[in-house]
Amino acid sequence: MRKILIVDDQVEVRELVEVTLRVEDYEIFQAKSGEEAVEIARAEKPELIIMDIMMPGGMDGLEATRIIKNDPETKDCIIIMLTAKGQQADKEAGLKAGAIEYFAKPFSPLDLIKKVEEVLG
Repeated sequence: MRKILIVDDQVEVRELVEVTLRVEDYEIFQAKSGEEAVEIARAEKPELIIMDIMMPGGMDGLEATRIIKNDPETKDCIIIMLTAKGQQADKEAGLKAGAIEYFAKPFSPLDLIKKVEEVLG
């Protein structure tokens, strides 16, 4: 079963994304912080991570993405940013950190499903 990690500090967003992705048979994990995302990524090695940028604590989504992409154990995780930060500079920062795609909130659940299906084959 393919593993997906959803990272967002807002439980409502994590639940919405999980419900959106339930159309397929994925094993879904949730994290509420950058630190938790890195821990779960190392433990579970998800194929895909859907990552928010702005989160409380010491590690935002950009830093978590850089750590995950620079770790030999987790570097193959595919990361899609899903965040309220919608400026072009934010998008460039997300892609530079290692994400392959960038969705700004509010997002289209249909577009997200299409992208997930595309990257997971």
